[in-house]
Amino acid sequence: MHNENDQISTSAEGCLFCGSGLTYLTQAEPMSCSICQSLVMSTVRCVKGHFVCDNCHALEGNNLVEIFCANSESINPIAMATAIMHRRGIKMHGPEHHFLVPAVLITAYYNKTGQRGLINNKLKIARERAKMVPGGSCGFCGNCGAAVGTGIFMSIVLNSSPLAKEEWRLSNLMTAEALFEVARMGGPRCCKRDTWLAIKAAICFVKEHLNVTLESSDIHCSFFGKNKECLQTDCAFYPTKH
Repeated sequence: MHNENDQISTSAEGCLFCGSGLTYLTQAEPMSCSICQSLVMSTVRCVKGHFVCDNCHALEGNNLVEIFCANSESINPIAMATAIMHRRGIKMHGPEHHFLVPAVLITAYYNKTGQRGLINNKLKIARERAKMVPGGSCGFCGNCGAAVGTGIFMSIVLNSSPLAKEEWRLSNLMTAEALFEVARMGGPRCCKRDTWLAIKAAICFVKEHLNVTLESSDIHCSFFGKNKECLQTDCAFYPTKH
């Protein structure tokens, strides 16, 4: 475990231990987390050799997401996601977005349907399921965690399981439609862009298949300056004036 004398970076991108750039390997290697010392197979480390596991990377952000959503009465998941992503504990990229997507959708859905009492428990379920989606899955597995987050959301509100029929179908279809929107925009990854795309797909899906209308918002990205791989004018959310 790290001690109070360790210098942990608060950079929104790059290595969370020292702030340096990251390098991506073509094959996973065993790496020791520079914060908790756990040994994990990973394809990502910093150029100085540091490695931070998904649990340590997402812990602060996931706590923030859960607290924010548990106390929100909003029915606008886009507005909630944007507000959360501007908080200090949320990095530019990272697995916390895999929980953020189902969290804001769950909150908006149960607020809209008048079932606020279910939100806290459903958020905890979503957080546990989101842990199963590793960072970098967009590029290494062809399965963006933000899109998977919409399927997590749908499976929770429908009480789906591997043995369900219609609930199983809708949960997988939700992920497929969100993933299509993410893929259509193209790479490289941007957790902000992919989060917005996935949520927008879910808003349309919920209205069509569950007859529940959630609010939405226009999106004008203000994160582009922090993203070295930003698509800029090729991204639908890039501001025309900045």
